[in-house]
Amino acid sequence: MSKIIIINSLRFILLILLQVLVLNNVNLGGYINPYVYVMFVLLLPFETPKWLLLLSAFLIGLSIDLFMGSMGMHAAATTFMAFLRPSVSRIIHSRREYEPSIKPGINDLGIKWFLSYTLLLVFAHHTLLFFIEAFRFEEFFSILNRIFLSTIVSSLLIILLNLLVKKERK
Repeated sequence: MSKIIIINSLRFILLILLQVLVLNNVNLGGYINPYVYVMFVLLLPFETPKWLLLLSAFLIGLSIDLFMGSMGMHAAATTFMAFLRPSVSRIIHSRREYEPSIKPGINDLGIKWFLSYTLLLVFAHHTLLFFIEAFRFEEFFSILNRIFLSTIVSSLLIILLNLLVKKERK
């Protein structure tokens, strides 16, 4: 149990550092904002109690808000994503995810499952985040464009990161 806590604590810190020091400086044409810190919520074990899942999501979102000065927008969007996570994993369920040692990731559940899971949850996160940020529907199509482009780029980066740290099966 302590190994899981240490791994997730390191992941929490490293993803915040990656987001704040590198990816917050990436803004391609004003439409693409990659947010890979949400990978922390995506990779939490399935056995994580719902209250801890929501609290963890809130804390990582709040951490990003503190560095970006975004007044709780990331905390709200990340908590919303964590709230949807159990439903999304049931919708795209795999028989293996209910085994005790299975973790949400490419290594255990495959790329097809992880891609669907990531795209749905990142899309939900980005939708809420960008609509809260704009807080008006005047630029509806511009916001939709940002949501789709940022979801694709963020999801691809999350999958690449997951492949980079993927452990070999024994």
